[in-house]
Amino acid sequence: MSAKLPPMPDLDVMMRLNARLTAARSEEPRLEQAQPTDLIRDVTGKRAIFRGQLEGRRVIFRVHLKPETGAAQREWDELNRLWPYMATGDLRVPEPICAAPGAGVTVQQDAAGTPLLQLLYSLDVGQRVAYLAPAAAWLRTSTAMTEGWRLPRADAWIKRAARASAQQPFAQLRALELRILAQMERLAPLVASEPWRVAVCHGDYHPNNLIADGALLTGIDLGGSQRLPLMKDIARFAMHMGRRRLRLSGNTALGVDRACLEAFAGAFAFTKVERTATLPFFLAFEALIRVENTGLPRARIMRAEKTYGQLLQSLEQCCADATLF
Repeated sequence: MSAKLPPMPDLDVMMRLNARLTAARSEEPRLEQAQPTDLIRDVTGKRAIFRGQLEGRRVIFRVHLKPETGAAQREWDELNRLWPYMATGDLRVPEPICAAPGAGVTVQQDAAGTPLLQLLYSLDVGQRVAYLAPAAAWLRTSTAMTEGWRLPRADAWIKRAARASAQQPFAQLRALELRILAQMERLAPLVASEPWRVAVCHGDYHPNNLIADGALLTGIDLGGSQRLPLMKDIARFAMHMGRRRLRLSGNTALGVDRACLEAFAGAFAFTKVERTATLPFFLAFEALIRVENTGLPRARIMRAEKTYGQLLQSLEQCCADATLF
């Protein structure tokens, strides 16, 4: 039997990519040797991500189709900021290779390994928990040099959550979300009782943005990095798995895996308010901000509904003296 051929790349995407690379070569002559091959992701009208080769190395081309927004420059700056701190050891970022930010193109090392979420699904349940502490350590290492404190703005996050929830197409999820939103409003004074810990965070920190190769974890997709409350990135990671009902330790808190929350609590030495209010608040935000779409399978909606119900039950118990995990 002959080997299965790879899918043909979308010709429109390839034409846009080639046009962008042609423009980039005048800014960065090294791109004359660029050889893009496999399309990884195409976000229509925004960016395309390809594997390929440059100067004999396996690389990732990230092509921003609207370079005037400055996204490529921000991404390139963030990668170069982190590289001196995370070029060696078990917690890394990809090596920055070259860029033409004016043309929207950046090139970085193609990290070997498997996206962490994909890897976790392939492992026996008992093996999965071992990756939680390293995942928390990766975020801690990447944010440590920019950590600080900021006056809380719970109202702004509640408004964002409310706008997203208003787009929810599933009535059973929308009903739960309205009750979760009410809990966010109830928790707001407690959340605002101390300054928020902030840092230049990943911005979209979830398990598939970590590439695992044995003990080595490489964080990718740094284009959304910005100064944010740290609890937001932590909540994103935990809720991403919670909505998929990925079993890790078998114990649940706030709708997600308890061992996951404990791993981050240990890495960041959570304060009492962060444990009892701020992280629950941002877990609620992450539940509401990711609107399910009607193209998802019924099982996915049922998993989200169960997660929301467990989250709501825990949120109703949150108070200054509650210890939920």
